[in-house]
Amino acid sequence: MDPPASWDSLRKQARKLETQLDEQMHLYRKLVSTKVESCNDNDLESGIDHLLKQLQQVNVQMQAWVSSGGSEIFSHTLTRHQEILQDLTQEFKRLHSIHRAKKEHASLLEDFREFDRSRLDLEEVGGSYDQALLKERASLHRNSSQVDSVISQAQETLKSLVFQRSTFGGINSKLSNVGSHLPTVNNILSSIKKKKSMDTIILSLVASVCTFLILILIYWWTK
Repeated sequence: MDPPASWDSLRKQARKLETQLDEQMHLYRKLVSTKVESCNDNDLESGIDHLLKQLQQVNVQMQAWVSSGGSEIFSHTLTRHQEILQDLTQEFKRLHSIHRAKKEHASLLEDFREFDRSRLDLEEVGGSYDQALLKERASLHRNSSQVDSVISQAQETLKSLVFQRSTFGGINSKLSNVGSHLPTVNNILSSIKKKKSMDTIILSLVASVCTFLILILIYWWTK
């Protein structure tokens, strides 16, 4: 089946989406690093997720182009766009996990503050000891749930980092494979180095001979 759009059109769409994602990810990084909660959190996250899905669809169409008989250049271009999509997706997931963990942490602190306020209120109005214990137990239960959520987010972040390390290992392996498939280039470079060394030796010999002849001429002129 023929691809639904031309290759140039798909590449333009991919580049446009990647540019938009770079801009949105820049804003999201600032948000995660400076604030715990903002009224634009959900809108920004939803926008990035929507752009990632659009870029994924464009990559699928480009894959159809390559599968239908595209040249090797098309295949390399598609691989590059797929790597960009993978990097953006992994970074978004990592930042999203960090942001959620910070929000959970802030909520946990707020629960502790609420517990302290409730206890002070009970002490001021002379509330019963049993009621204070019940409220304290409920607050501790909520705090325990929040701690479990934070630990879960930390585990997800660790898994993401481990996956990124394996990805970098795969890239190094690909580079090694490329080097092993290019022995001709290595031979050419070695030949160039040998020729350069030989030219240097020849030039040195010529310079020595010329200097010797000039000294002889000077000697005969001054004799």
